[in-house]
Amino acid sequence: MNRAELLEKISTFSLAAESLAEDLVSGDFRSIFRGQGIEFEEVRTYQIGDDIRSIDWNVSARFGHPYVKLYREERELSVFVILDVSASMGTGGPIRRYDQALLSAALIAFSADKAGQRFGGLFFNRDVRRVFMPKKGRSAVMAWVLEAIDHEPDDSEMSRGSALAAALEAAGRLLKKRSLIIVISDFLALGWEQPLAHVSHHHDVAAIRITDPLETEMPSLGLVTFQDPETSEVLHGLTSFPSFRAAWKSWNQDRSVLWDTICTKYRVRHTELSTAANPVTELGRFFSGRQR
Repeated sequence: MNRAELLEKISTFSLAAESLAEDLVSGDFRSIFRGQGIEFEEVRTYQIGDDIRSIDWNVSARFGHPYVKLYREERELSVFVILDVSASMGTGGPIRRYDQALLSAALIAFSADKAGQRFGGLFFNRDVRRVFMPKKGRSAVMAWVLEAIDHEPDDSEMSRGSALAAALEAAGRLLKKRSLIIVISDFLALGWEQPLAHVSHHHDVAAIRITDPLETEMPSLGLVTFQDPETSEVLHGLTSFPSFRAAWKSWNQDRSVLWDTICTKYRVRHTELSTAANPVTELGRFFSGRQR
């Protein structure tokens, strides 16, 4: 999709974002949005019916009259999207992996705004490219979305590589309070497992792996030249051979199983999102808990 097509698509997300925001606060993620704990607010004089366990004995002794502590529930949450803009995200068709990732990220951003939460994120390819600290308001969301639209995957030699591990580590350092971190990537990277484990220990993490139908169903196209956009390595495949198509499908299935195993091990809620799928429908299922 070009910039105009992406903007047109995103302009229709307002109603869908409202529905997804409801899924966020009422589905599997409800415990995150309904408060992360309590925070002391003030003391007031004791009234009949107050729980005696809330009496502040130090203040009561000082003033010679019972006082109780009042608390308020913490509802402030940061939603932080880690978006992969590495060269491999520029592959796929007719909708590229990055197009689907961007649409998903935009929908999540608008949903966070509808839910009254702060939104921020970062982009990465061979390193962390740009960071937006979490802020409230539609202007903060739009600034991030427009940057994402302009941040095309770059397959130039200077930009090849996927620093997913560094992106996770950066998010862990930047976010001081417990947040909802959503990683949107094809996960074609190395060494991200331990950083994922570390950040999921301190934050609530969701992982969305962008896939393409060609990963499982390679058509018979004769001799095809494949090129790795990250390394420029070339492979010639005889796609007309059933054995090649079977091996291709098996390799991709093994990657999917490994990814699922790692996410499950570290208690990261996760889903695969195909470029052929409707992101509004699939993300609604995922965040509401209807997708198992």
